[in-house]
Amino acid sequence: MKVVIINGSPHKKGCTYTALAEVAGQLEAEGIETVWVHVGAKPVQDCIACGKCAPSGRCVFDDDQINATADLLREADGLLVGSPVYYAGPSGAVCSFLDRLFYPCSGDYEGKVAAAVVSCRRAGSTAALDRLNKYFNLGRMPQVNSQYWNMVHGNTPDEVRQDLEGLQIMRTLGRNMAWMLKSIEAGGIPRPEREATARTNFIR
Repeated sequence: MKVVIINGSPHKKGCTYTALAEVAGQLEAEGIETVWVHVGAKPVQDCIACGKCAPSGRCVFDDDQINATADLLREADGLLVGSPVYYAGPSGAVCSFLDRLFYPCSGDYEGKVAAAVVSCRRAGSTAALDRLNKYFNLGRMPQVNSQYWNMVHGNTPDEVRQDLEGLQIMRTLGRNMAWMLKSIEAGGIPRPEREATARTNFIR
């Protein structure tokens, strides 16, 4: 089994990484492979709603990590996304990344387990988590819970490591994700049949 981990922070080994690594340690202890993707500090192209991804399942902008990450996620069993909190929301870069990752092929991720974690100095974490979780909701991806909201607090990695409750939340999340992945594999029960999508517009 394999989980793709997306570090949505511009800092490769910062606070968000510290939280994600705590989850990854539990997954790896349970024999689950992790594959890391770092969004990085370079600008991420926004989705321009061109619709060209519809027939191909691939974003028309092919000069960054989006299509390669989509290929990784198609072959994986789960997704873990982490982001710092900026103005009570996820980073703009990770939102642009996920917009383009999910828009052309969210149906390919259906049934894969998912979780989001956020890192903040003090506040805004629950609003940021809510934003990230919406990608999973629309992608029909079962979400993994921990013992509390999936967040850590601190302004530096060393401060995050002092957030003992936050780190425990991350470890619990990792164990719960491993349990869910193994339960799905052991059950061998096919996913529910998908109905044709009904769309209702409110302006006619």
